[in-house]
Amino acid sequence: MSSDPQEAVCSDTAQSAEDSWSVDHVSADLFSCPDDEALAHCISADCDMGAGIAVTFRKKYSGVEELKGQEKMPGQCAVLRRSRRFVYYLVTKRKFNDKPTYQTLQRSLEDMKSHCKLNGVTRISMPRIGCGLDRLKWEKVSEILEQVFKNTGISVTVYSLPAAKTTAMKRRLHK
Repeated sequence: MSSDPQEAVCSDTAQSAEDSWSVDHVSADLFSCPDDEALAHCISADCDMGAGIAVTFRKKYSGVEELKGQEKMPGQCAVLRRSRRFVYYLVTKRKFNDKPTYQTLQRSLEDMKSHCKLNGVTRISMPRIGCGLDRLKWEKVSEILEQVFKNTGISVTVYSLPAAKTTAMKRRLHK
């Protein structure tokens, strides 16, 4: 695995679309991704979205009642359609103050993958899912991403905020 956030972690250059896939890392704001790419992040089944990047998703895409109406449980994926993209809500725990497991994360990613395949989604952008407030280890999460998306024709771009922006955000949280 590379420590350079701009460098691809893995990539398969096989010819067929099904064999083509990648997981790439970039240092940028997730919401700067192309507006036709799907977005994904983790939430709880109660759809609280009161902390972390979930707050931005709630403000940008609203639809909390629509998400609650889908009645998804941990290990499933709720979905909103917004303009040219799908927004995926990986349900990894029951309540906002619970912690997810690697198993619920993997199952919710598998559910998202199924929706992607049925709907022709080939590009997903996401943060380092489960690794912020949820405290999962990125090394294990990145392995799960590779297992789930290898040979699917779906490319995943993982966004990390540049260090300067992360430091500024932490300062605001401590005030």
